[in-house]
Amino acid sequence: MLLPLSGVVITRNEADRIGRCLASMQEICSEILVLDCGSDDDTVEVARRAGARVEHQAWLGFAAQKNEAIARARQPWLLLLDADEWLAEGGARQLRELFASGRVEQADVWRLRRRNWFLGRRLSGHEWTERLVRPDHRYLPMRVHERPDLRGKRVAACEAVIEHNTARSLQAHRAKNSRYARLWAEQRHADGKRCGRMSPWTHAAAYWLKMYVLRAAWRDGREGWLFHASHARAVIEKYQHLHALGRPT
Repeated sequence: MLLPLSGVVITRNEADRIGRCLASMQEICSEILVLDCGSDDDTVEVARRAGARVEHQAWLGFAAQKNEAIARARQPWLLLLDADEWLAEGGARQLRELFASGRVEQADVWRLRRRNWFLGRRLSGHEWTERLVRPDHRYLPMRVHERPDLRGKRVAACEAVIEHNTARSLQAHRAKNSRYARLWAEQRHADGKRCGRMSPWTHAAAYWLKMYVLRAAWRDGREGWLFHASHARAVIEKYQHLHALGRPT
């Protein structure tokens, strides 16, 4: 049974993983929209073979690109996934139950649990992320780590799970984190934020203590060490960039 649901994905050069993402939505979504920003691999062909409606939009930035994709969807509810994510086994059944019971109307935004995979290993823990939304859902204008505008929204949680393959390789993960670190620093600087010379190291130490020690990420073995070391390195880069932007020229 298809739901009154648009599956929405933004893409660029995701041919090697977009298929799994779309396949996880095929049995429940009345439409699947892929908004591509100029892939030069087989992303568009793979998406079309999976039954997606593919449209093009030059890159606007993370938040603006997702807002544009949302605006082009046609169903009264939207399921938002990234190309490196997929709905876990049992997720389709849980979403059908949510709609069949009528409970879906009790909120405007539903949070789904997201579990991270890294270098082939599922990491412990999970996070909640807003992914089942109404068509008026929008992201705040941010350069990276976009956040939804939840003002006036009714927010609830659904037990359906999203799986997230965080990176194709350790090198790709580090490169992505470095790009995001620079964008984060530019955004914070534009917002008037500054930091001291020691901030990179104190914030990285706080991250490591919180994630690796207090939340026991050490249980994830080598993959957990590499994953959180990559993020700690990115924390250092974020605050180094922010400190450099704040120095007088």
